[in-house]
Amino acid sequence: MSNSAFLNWTHARHGRISGTDPASLTPRLGEAANLLGLELAAGRLPFIDMPYADGMTARLQELEPLLRRFEHMVVLGIGGSALGARALQKAFFPAQDRPAHTGPWLWIADNVDADSLEAWLQSLPAEKTVVVVISKSGGTIETIGQYFLIRDWLRTARGDAWTNHVIAVTDERSGFLREEADTHGLASMPVPDHLGGRYSVLSAVGLIPAAFTGMDWQALVRGAKTVGAPLCSSPDAATLGAHPAWHLAAWNHALMQAGYSQLIFFSYMPLWAHFGFWFAQLWAESLGKEGKGSMPLPAVGVTDQHSTQQMFLDGPRDKACLFLTCSSLPQGRTFPGDMPPKWDFLRGRRFGDLLEAEALGTRMALHKTGTPLVEIGMAQPSEEQAGRLMALLEITTLLTGWLLDINPLDQPAVELGKRLANARLGAPGYDTETADLGAFLAAQGSRQEF
Repeated sequence: MSNSAFLNWTHARHGRISGTDPASLTPRLGEAANLLGLELAAGRLPFIDMPYADGMTARLQELEPLLRRFEHMVVLGIGGSALGARALQKAFFPAQDRPAHTGPWLWIADNVDADSLEAWLQSLPAEKTVVVVISKSGGTIETIGQYFLIRDWLRTARGDAWTNHVIAVTDERSGFLREEADTHGLASMPVPDHLGGRYSVLSAVGLIPAAFTGMDWQALVRGAKTVGAPLCSSPDAATLGAHPAWHLAAWNHALMQAGYSQLIFFSYMPLWAHFGFWFAQLWAESLGKEGKGSMPLPAVGVTDQHSTQQMFLDGPRDKACLFLTCSSLPQGRTFPGDMPPKWDFLRGRRFGDLLEAEALGTRMALHKTGTPLVEIGMAQPSEEQAGRLMALLEITTLLTGWLLDINPLDQPAVELGKRLANARLGAPGYDTETADLGAFLAAQGSRQEF
């Protein structure tokens, strides 16, 4: 069986981008290659060359005996500190969602959800629980708020031994969590410099939970490095121009230029459905700037054939599609031979044949309604292949941002909401935001009950 994932471009240049010439971006190729070389040399693209991989691998191998002492892991993180870990959990540790599971157990606290947090603190055995608190800056208020409450819970239950139950994943040199780790002797792993949260899944951020649940986390890293390796060894125009990430970026640039404002991520790999939510943050937070970008729409096959697909097929013609498939998924049981005559056509077929047929039907339906579509075909549903997919989408996102003439590595609009929330809670140093909040709350309006 081939170990190669692929992009199927057969129905990509369709609708309003029919006949679009990929060579139209050739003048930008040299510019992008030069920028890529400069940024790699400066160490500002660690999700591509992964210079931290050897040190991270050694440290994570040291931590594995500690992780095996526990039955429960609680991950405190939000956004990029949680979405990748959850995608990997759902893809490669589905046992926790199934009957008769006996552990280990991974709980991801990725929201301000007092009910769930209280349930964990009431029910989890502290002596069998390890807590991973993740914040690059050490100042993410949602995560640090959870940490204060869980730290108090651990102190009450474990006394001075509470420090044996916490792993901090944060900046190597500065920030509140670094201070906590240094002061209390907490186990810790760094978030590498220049590695933003939405690009961090294949660092300690996503790989500590992966190791805890028994995934082949080293295969995830190998897969990602395979995709980035050509660009790291020869970041020139010829290499970049042949790379699938450049082709995907050029396609997306053409789509946006033609008014396709939404990008469906349609997963016909059921266990990989949460990769769509991980991709949504990566794409939206990287590219939604200066009135530019396209809206990512996670969709799950076949579930959303009975839901949002009505809009995809018969709504506004503003959507393109990345279509995730795998030809080597488990096929399940064979249909029995004593079905009613109406269903005779299923006799002798496997349950998985339905997924393949429905995926083909959806692809063709999207094509017939004018939707540009690229199929992403995975060779196997393995960790190595997942690493390839994540690296491809990260590099594609970076290059698409450059073609849009924006910075795909920052998130300025997100920071505004954080500042306003801090002001609302009374944090010092937010005078402007406090005044803005006062004006917003004082506005005269109306309410309608229902």
